[in-house]
Amino acid sequence: MIGLRRHTVRVVESDPGWTDLAAKACVQVREIGGDLIADVQHVGSTAVAGMVAKPILDLAAAVATLDVMPKLIEKLTALGYIYRGDGEDSGGHLFVWETEPNVRTIHLHIVALDDIQWQNYLRFRDMLRRDSDLRKRYSELKEKLKEDFPDDRKSYTGGKHDFIRGVLNTEAKHEPDLE
Repeated sequence: MIGLRRHTVRVVESDPGWTDLAAKACVQVREIGGDLIADVQHVGSTAVAGMVAKPILDLAAAVATLDVMPKLIEKLTALGYIYRGDGEDSGGHLFVWETEPNVRTIHLHIVALDDIQWQNYLRFRDMLRRDSDLRKRYSELKEKLKEDFPDDRKSYTGGKHDFIRGVLNTEAKHEPDLE
């Protein structure tokens, strides 16, 4: 089951079907975006097998330059995505896909290919895939936040921010110095 009413928070067990749904959505975004899109990836908790998640697919798309956004907004909204604006350093340009009014099934974030946000989307997803202890700690945090903020998705999302930043900063300190 995929989909969540706007503003509400629900965390569910991983569903193997999410991978296929996300793959189809990525292909659709690539096709409609054409050469405006450099890459599209399934990110977030729904991209991690065995990870509890909100039942909304998170996709991240990279563009060579944000100059293409007016044309991309036109193409994606014609397809049925709803443009929610530019969150800048808090997720980039956000588009949502709804199966019915206010029931979201996809969040599509568009950022520049050279933006650290693009790298962080992929790094955090890959770290979760590799590290069972990290998955456990992140799942526990999400379960707690779900209880604390059942009808406040903004606070739920904000509550994950420091954890994610801490993980990304810790991992960056362990990368080999290439100088």
